[in-house]
Amino acid sequence: MKSEINSKIMYEKLQNCLKCVRKKTDFVPKVALVLGSGLGDFADNIDVECIIPYSEIENFPVSSVLGHKGNYIFGTLNGVKIVCMQGRVHYYEGYTVQDVVLPIRLMGLMGAEILFLTNASGGINSGFKAGDFMMITDHISSFAPNPLIGQNIEELGTRFPDMSNVYHPELCSVIEETAIEDGIDLKKGVYVQTTGPSFESPAEIQMFKLLGADAVGMSTVVEAIAANHMGMKVCGISCVCNMAAGISPNPLTHAEVQAAATEAAPLFKKIVTDSITKMGKL
Repeated sequence: MKSEINSKIMYEKLQNCLKCVRKKTDFVPKVALVLGSGLGDFADNIDVECIIPYSEIENFPVSSVLGHKGNYIFGTLNGVKIVCMQGRVHYYEGYTVQDVVLPIRLMGLMGAEILFLTNASGGINSGFKAGDFMMITDHISSFAPNPLIGQNIEELGTRFPDMSNVYHPELCSVIEETAIEDGIDLKKGVYVQTTGPSFESPAEIQMFKLLGADAVGMSTVVEAIAANHMGMKVCGISCVCNMAAGISPNPLTHAEVQAAATEAAPLFKKIVTDSITKMGKL
């Protein structure tokens, strides 16, 4: 009974959030973009129609992480209607995983067909270096709570969604083609999400490597699961901002991640902008 009550409350909460948004704008995006570290000022590239601070949406989770602004940005990017999440919330901030994916589900309810995820990550693959970009081809979700636990919200999707191709092949092809045209060295690999907020231990990184992970971070996977559950087409690019514990000889810090993300930002913006421009024609 408890899961039934929670699922009903969560859907009602989503609908209330949607009503709050619709009081401010009737904008219907095609693409939803989550701006990870280094992309916070991506909105400078957008012909903005409306900005809604998360704090103005009733019961909406607000990020407490340094460098994560808290706004939905609505507008057009080279003719493509887009909504951007300028800052995301994380499970380690103390939110339930259902609240962590609420912003994603809300963008789906707004009408977004495509979810483009970006993040900063730690490199596990020994062929990577800080500053590389990795297109996410698959993920490992075993180390973070599944956002679909509880009675299924039938209005959003099926009880047991297929996860064979979460990262949509057609969208991945667009990103690969764009990288070649832009002259950007794009890696491909598997991303694993941990809960955080502590960085991973060297032993954990070795375990993830044995499991087939190429990069690790504290977000994204639960968002992809929720979007896939709703039938959204998902793709993602991770900026490798440091090499993970035991691979890098240096202690890991959030400041290092932010600095690397900032340095990589111009190329990150370019590949994301050019990819979304093409996706708008699909």
